[in-house]
Amino acid sequence: MSRKRKRSKPRANAAKPKTSASKRATPAAKTPTTTKPQQSSRGAGQRAAVAAPTPVAQLPPARMSPPVLVPQATSSQRPEFMPRPATGQNGTPSLITARYLEEPLLAFCGGRDVTPRSGIATFGPYTLGQPGRHPRSARIGILGTAESIDAARKWILNGANGVDGGKTCASFPGCSRDLGYFVDLIFDEAWNAKMTRNELNLVLAIADPRRRFEAATKLLEDKLAWFASLDRPPEYVVLALPDDLVAKCAVADYIDGKSTIHRDLRLAIKATAMRYRLTTQILLGKTIRGGKGVDHQAECAWNFFTTLYFKLGAVPWSAVGLAPNTCYIGISFYRPLGTTTHMQASLAQVFNSAGDALVIRGEEFPWSPSRQEKSPHLDAEQAKRLIDAVLNRYRVETQGKTPQRVVIHKSSRFWDDEANGFRAALTGVKEFDLVSVAANRDIRLLRQGNYPVLRGTHFTVGDIDFLYTSGFIHALDEFPHGHVPSPLRLADHRSGDTPVDELLREIMILTKLNWNSSDFCARDPITLASAREVAEVLREVPASQEPLAQYKYYV
Repeated sequence: MSRKRKRSKPRANAAKPKTSASKRATPAAKTPTTTKPQQSSRGAGQRAAVAAPTPVAQLPPARMSPPVLVPQATSSQRPEFMPRPATGQNGTPSLITARYLEEPLLAFCGGRDVTPRSGIATFGPYTLGQPGRHPRSARIGILGTAESIDAARKWILNGANGVDGGKTCASFPGCSRDLGYFVDLIFDEAWNAKMTRNELNLVLAIADPRRRFEAATKLLEDKLAWFASLDRPPEYVVLALPDDLVAKCAVADYIDGKSTIHRDLRLAIKATAMRYRLTTQILLGKTIRGGKGVDHQAECAWNFFTTLYFKLGAVPWSAVGLAPNTCYIGISFYRPLGTTTHMQASLAQVFNSAGDALVIRGEEFPWSPSRQEKSPHLDAEQAKRLIDAVLNRYRVETQGKTPQRVVIHKSSRFWDDEANGFRAALTGVKEFDLVSVAANRDIRLLRQGNYPVLRGTHFTVGDIDFLYTSGFIHALDEFPHGHVPSPLRLADHRSGDTPVDELLREIMILTKLNWNSSDFCARDPITLASAREVAEVLREVPASQEPLAQYKYYV
């Protein structure tokens, strides 16, 4: 289901940025001032608010803002997570520099653009000109009731012809032999799996939530197995789930021994479909019907067909500026289904500059969260084995090549033992960087006026860097969020092989490589955002089942 996004526009009396045919100016700002932090109601700490200088590309790097106020660590924060105050020679707080990073470009078949949607509509998808990767046609199978199958097929065909976005959304250019994504979608009754009313009633009549959920997943698995048994199975399966099945079986919460188990039908479907090497997409009835609480139909079509194109093995758009022969790794953790709260498993989400994405499941290990540290950490041997597995798989996928550079992203700070294990695995790699990237809500920049901070604003507090990957988007001349933006916090990265400016630029690029959506960007780099999504699916994959490495099975 698509979420309804609120687009925040400046008030009528705000100073709106002027636009010319050649160059768009950034929103005007008054002289920055420093805002004093307010003491929290509990007295636990302070939140710093610092006014940002006008962050435009033309400003010289030496432009300074007023002194930054560093918040104190609260009882739930470790001191090492807080930035160290930067001081001058006389011991007084030093000035900070805030600057603007230009919006990265994306590559498409016939050109470059900053936005995915205008790039697809103008130039076509990135792999359109690559015969080995662009799918000229696709066999589409649909799973559902007779009614939902028919409704889903009509909705897909309507979207494939293009959808007018009106004044609220970019028009979707279509997905057919000579439109939009340039893929001819082929439907046939022989590729449809129908659920009968009797089959559904048997599932829905079960009172116990756990048994009802398991019965629903078993019914869907039988249908998916049927798809896989065909001599010529569909290349893409759309699950047009009926409303009553979604209402009663979408999630289940129950107690198993001493553990509270949460199950999600979408994740269970992904794990099951992976077993049969099927790429799937759920299409809800309310998405088909549209109306209140559902995104514009053009918005829904953009996201549906962008994901379809990626899951067919193609790349909608590619990065401009990522170094070749570089392997970007996102590290995450999850608790395997049915295990105790003290067990964790690691995973690595791997990307390269060509748009290839792989998933590597690590090993299970005991971890007991404490007040000081809730996030799991690996010991040196575990860390080394995980990266060894990544590099081995990378060589398989690249015919024996070793990456010249490796960048590891992790949301928690790197513990010494953990970092030593990663370094030991990377002795055969020419260059590498360890970067802790996490959401930050303790330090923000405030600008005078009615505009939020621009996406791409970077500032430094002591030895910690902060980067706004959300905010007012210069290229769109709007702020497409309904909340005050927060910057990402970068730490542990100044002892690597790459300049900080390059690491920041890469993160900006990686926030625009989510092919499960056509949005302009995400807050988090795809390395970490996808690792969290993959972790949810891997929870449903039993230890006896070897998970597939291709990322397309997890989205």
